[in-house]
Amino acid sequence: MSTAPAFGETNQTNANLWLTLARMTFVQIAATASVLALTALAPIVAETLHVGAYWIGYQVSFIYFAGLFASLSAGSLVARLSGEAIIALELVLLIIGLAMLASALPALMILASVLFGIAYGINNPASSVILHEVTPAKRRSLVFSLKQSGVPLGAVVANAFLPLVALWLSGWQAAILSLMVVPVILLAFTLRHTGRTPHPVRVQGPGILATAIAEQRAVLTDPSLRTLAALGCLFSAMQLTVTAFAVVSLVEIGWSIYAAGLLGAALQIAGASGRVGWGVVADRFGPFRVLSMLGFVGGGLSLLLYFQPTLPVSVLTVTMICLGACASGWNGVFLAAIARTAPPGRVGAATGAILSYTFIGVIVGPSIFAAIFHMLGSYPLCFAVFSIPGLIGGVLGARRHNLSKFVRT
Repeated sequence: MSTAPAFGETNQTNANLWLTLARMTFVQIAATASVLALTALAPIVAETLHVGAYWIGYQVSFIYFAGLFASLSAGSLVARLSGEAIIALELVLLIIGLAMLASALPALMILASVLFGIAYGINNPASSVILHEVTPAKRRSLVFSLKQSGVPLGAVVANAFLPLVALWLSGWQAAILSLMVVPVILLAFTLRHTGRTPHPVRVQGPGILATAIAEQRAVLTDPSLRTLAALGCLFSAMQLTVTAFAVVSLVEIGWSIYAAGLLGAALQIAGASGRVGWGVVADRFGPFRVLSMLGFVGGGLSLLLYFQPTLPVSVLTVTMICLGACASGWNGVFLAAIARTAPPGRVGAATGAILSYTFIGVIVGPSIFAAIFHMLGSYPLCFAVFSIPGLIGGVLGARRHNLSKFVRT
């Protein structure tokens, strides 16, 4: 006969959940702010290094390519070392990377970008395992969405905090070094948890490369995980094209850079709010149904931007904000769906394997958008073309939702 948990035990469990969530969210903020640090300070860094600000594009490519390969092996590393150990490793990489970035030596700055990519690639598989262990199934989408709100919050820290600190301290290098405070503090807390966490039982098995290949095979042979891999690639491509080209497309049709920037910021805030809101909805109606809806609505709003030059300002503003809520709000529901769908004990492995496709979407999406713009010369037409990833994602999510009896819970 089962017994209900004591009141004190329930409070302790809830406290553990929210403290763990807060720590994982701050780790996400630190990782995102580190990744975007150079982007936020690009003009003054470029002046110091005597290069064009457009070189920041190469730095971003280094980060995401490194993140892609790190994600492929993250599941194997989590299984060998534990989620807490991987979070500790991530924080160490961020601290070292920030120190290298502040050196103003191009070779070390490139290496720092690689370290940031590795840290970013191993973050979600490790944090997903940690959160999965302390989160009740009925709260999973909300908790994972709250954790993913650290991405836009990290962007706010980088874009709003770093330039001000650079002016206050009369130097971008000091601003970069100031970011080290957060991962250093988080590392101290994480090391305490690492010491209390039982280490995984080490068994003789295949190497990291062989394990990564096996994890990819497991994803591609499981219909639900395969659908999530496709959704990650499609939705990340849609998200990055919206965030990368929204402001420049508005300036193209006559908006001032200030007004366009304000709407771009509102779009990011809508994405952060959407991550939490969609998490609540997904806990009620199921993650695949919500992912399908986000694909259809996001794709439809992107298609509506074909009429961008002729839409009234109020309609265009609402359209862009709603598109931000959909195109940038899917991540937490997506990670919760992976945790819900993965076989028992395979959350980290499945998350790492599937996120490699998300990184592919991040890398190729904006490049394809730019290539299409080069051929067509029209941002509205490009947005209309890029409604296709969202609409395909909507169909895939709906199909998987209709087969939800095969999804593991």
